[in-house]
Formats: sequence, structure tokens, C-alpha cells
Amino acid sequence: MTLRIENYADGRKTVIRLSGRLQSTHLDELNTQIEGAQSRIALDLSGVVLVDVEVVRFLNGCEESGVEILQCRPYIREWMIREKDGEG
Repeated sequence: MTLRIENYADGRKTVIRLSGRLQSTHLDELNTQIEGAQSRIALDLSGVVLVDVEVVRFLNGCEESGVEILQCRPYIREWMIREKDGEG
């Protein structure tokens, strides 16, 4: 399974919807999409089924820089919290 990236804007923010396996090899492309947005950014992770540790660290960095994380699966959110607390 690969990663699918879809963008849509609702006027107030740009939502980047991700589906599939989000791996560290996708982070350069995702970062380019985030940096190219003209408005606030939200990452919709509703379709993401698998991540790796580099992705978890990337998502934490995104949140710290103001990117909203939407529809995050509980195991990913828990991993993000553990990684922030240094338990990852």
C-alpha cells in the first residue's frame, strides 16, 4: 500500500488528507506540501493505517509549529505522546 495525498482548502485553512502507509520516505514530499500552502494547515490522518517513528517525530514537530492534526488514530496519538515524553 502506498501513500495518497489530497489537498483541499475551505477558505480558512488547507487540509492535507493522507491515506495509506505514511513512512519517513514520504516526509520530504509532505513537507513541501505544507510549506507551499497559502493558509493555515491541517493534516487529516483518517486514512493513515501505518506510521514509523520518524513520522511520529515529524507529526510532533508539525503540531509544535501550529499544524493541526485531525482524525488521528489512537495508537498514533499515543505514540506521539510517548515520543514527546521521551518514552518512545
